[in-house]
Amino acid sequence: MDIDIFKDILVPVIGGLGIFMLGLDFMANGIQALSVNRMRAFLAKAAGTPIKGVLAGTLITGVIQSSTAMSVMVVGLVNAGVIALRPAISVIMGANIGTTLGNGLIALPLGPLGLILAGVFSLIYCFAKSEKVKNIALAGMGFALIFYGLNLMTGGLRPLRNLPEVMALLQTLTADSYLNLLKCVFIAAGVTAMIHSSSATIGIVMGLGAAGILDWTTAVAFSLGADLGTTITSWMASLNLSKNARRTAYAHISFNIIGVCITIPLFFVSMQVLEWAMQFFGGDPAIPVIVDGKETFPLVPVAVGLYSTFFNVFNTLLLFPFIGVFERVLSRVGHTDAEDTEDFSTPRFLDRKLAGDFAKAVPAVQQETARHLQAGAMFLDIARSSKKAPSDPGEHYLATDILSRDIRAYTAELMKEDLPYDQLDLIASLIEEADFTAALTESMHQVARRVRREKFSSPAQAIVDVALSKLDASLRQILPTYGISDPKVPAGHANLPEVEELRARTLALGPNAGAAERGTILAMLGSIERAEILIQRIDAERKSVNRQSVLARASARKESRPHALGDPGLSPVPAE
Repeated sequence: MDIDIFKDILVPVIGGLGIFMLGLDFMANGIQALSVNRMRAFLAKAAGTPIKGVLAGTLITGVIQSSTAMSVMVVGLVNAGVIALRPAISVIMGANIGTTLGNGLIALPLGPLGLILAGVFSLIYCFAKSEKVKNIALAGMGFALIFYGLNLMTGGLRPLRNLPEVMALLQTLTADSYLNLLKCVFIAAGVTAMIHSSSATIGIVMGLGAAGILDWTTAVAFSLGADLGTTITSWMASLNLSKNARRTAYAHISFNIIGVCITIPLFFVSMQVLEWAMQFFGGDPAIPVIVDGKETFPLVPVAVGLYSTFFNVFNTLLLFPFIGVFERVLSRVGHTDAEDTEDFSTPRFLDRKLAGDFAKAVPAVQQETARHLQAGAMFLDIARSSKKAPSDPGEHYLATDILSRDIRAYTAELMKEDLPYDQLDLIASLIEEADFTAALTESMHQVARRVRREKFSSPAQAIVDVALSKLDASLRQILPTYGISDPKVPAGHANLPEVEELRARTLALGPNAGAAERGTILAMLGSIERAEILIQRIDAERKSVNRQSVLARASARKESRPHALGDPGLSPVPAE
């Protein structure tokens, strides 16, 4: 029988692969549009412990059908301080299991129905008015296209069995020895790394196995390589992210590499177990079935999907007890002295258990706001290139911005409808102080960013140093313990010049400094001027309400109420 390579092989294989990957994308986009925000909120609440993290990762990845989207979600929550590194590692473990549920779906023999189902969902998508219905139709369309694309690939790959050159090449890829097994694993890993989709690689392998091009054990070996190759995608995706994001990706990489290294020596034993297990899923995957006069192997995709699921479950059970070890090791990856500084993205004093006790919640907010101010003051250390300062101004600003949002959200939750006016007034004052603090931090970030970007001549650097010292001194008005105390000077002597004088000195630099230097200093002085205004606003806001008195009255009201049985009462915490 003559084979038209273009029409009989290239067209259905390339077209089927494209439709298959498009289906994966459609299904992931549709499901994520429907549920990703709720999934993110659920994950933030559910992943409190490693066990809960594994279960949450499995469930959410099984629903959204994208381990990549899951990884991005986890990284965002880690950066936001919502999830610590240890639960995040467990969520990634769960994501490895959850993504195999998609492989099980791919193995379902629904290929012939794929096109008609895709057509039905496409019509619904085109004529639907509701965004929710459109997303459901998009997910359904993707689900159907996966099966249709796999069916096309299987049909296009089947004629390869009649090409002696191809079969001779594929015979060298038979997983009949440990050496050949390693060859199959590395080839599949390379293919997965190139196309950035383990699901697509497994889909191709299922098509080759169903068409009889690869025997079922070799197809399973290729699926093992796909699990290894998908780690390359995680690594590439993390290159431009934060250190914690990269560590989360490294967790994914290390899990799969360790799992593959342990599974390879057990491969042939596991094939015997899989062959026995297949009795409960249809029989021997090596026995062909005649469909339309042609041999096909419909149980090979089932065996591949089953093994992929078993591998990830086995790997998780094996490595779960060592989550603490992974956390300690990964925490040292890329570690620098700057990381020994405090992580300001995570609140230290905002305990949710205190939110119902006004007398304790308010001092907690005050402590966290003061901590936010301390984080903002670190921008002056960054501007001076201090060795103890955070190395990246942008990353440090992101951490302070996250902390600022947490402070505002926590403080707003204290504003209950039944509170007396004086307590509501105090909460409003705390919210305004937190807002001024955020604006002050942004101004100091601008100072540090401008100073770090420019190389100054000696006369220009002298002005910069005085300006930073001036802002240092101003900060002590609201941060009494910050820096060093003001030096004692005789009466009538000015300690530090005003901004206007520094601006005049800058303009007078003339040939001693370039235009870019003078422009940078002037912009920096503008930020310092704004910062000093905000310092005055913060100081005034603190004095606008007698906070100590309000807290004392709140505590007295609480003490005057009869305690519930077993409630020992709560003592007021003095305001700072």
